[in-house]
Amino acid sequence: MADTGAAALLATWEAGLTEAPAGRALLLHGTARPDLDATALPAVPLGEREGDLLALRRALFGERMQVRLDCRACGADMEFELDAGEFARSLDRPARQVVRLTEDGWDIAFRLPAAADLTAAARAADPRTALLARCLVSAAHDGAPRTAGSLPPPVQRRIAEAVEAADPGADITLNVGCPECATTTRAELDIASYLWTELDSWARDTLLDVHLLATAYGWSEPEILALSPLRRRYYLELCADV
Repeated sequence: MADTGAAALLATWEAGLTEAPAGRALLLHGTARPDLDATALPAVPLGEREGDLLALRRALFGERMQVRLDCRACGADMEFELDAGEFARSLDRPARQVVRLTEDGWDIAFRLPAAADLTAAARAADPRTALLARCLVSAAHDGAPRTAGSLPPPVQRRIAEAVEAADPGADITLNVGCPECATTTRAELDIASYLWTELDSWARDTLLDVHLLATAYGWSEPEILALSPLRRRYYLELCADV
């Protein structure tokens, strides 16, 4: 079960302030999956990780997600609401980590990409080829072994299609119709970035509460964070009335 206590969440937020987005996503995933060792987290398939982060988001901030984006055609500001629970149910987690492709003489086994694979591939001159090389378990054509670099483009496309079908949650895409011009805008929903933005806002509001209550009552930060959000809000209201 995720540790959603205020002190633990503030520690995660503080650690993430100096991290790049990939590091923040890893910290959030560790919060969502305390049952996994830190060395195992980067190897979790992307779709499973997105599901874990969405579950953490629901536990922290509820079922409603406010999303804003610009129409790609007319530039209109579009704001809409997602039901996080319904959205989570639509994302099937991968049933297996290795995808097998056998057709036209090819016999290929390919591991579903994880966060560690994307991070490593991004450093390469050709990220697509690097990702293929990292995740290719085995490949043979008519019984002859083949390397990642020798796979023809049509085969590479078939691998990408098979991986997408096996792990649809790895790339969460929204198709939003513009109310102004009726054009459909396609946009990726980055759960890790979305959740971090919410956590950052919550953390700064919480630290302000701590400051106000510590100033008014002389309580320590652990004492204030131990209060329920409802009682903390009540004490803040009493401070405002003085």
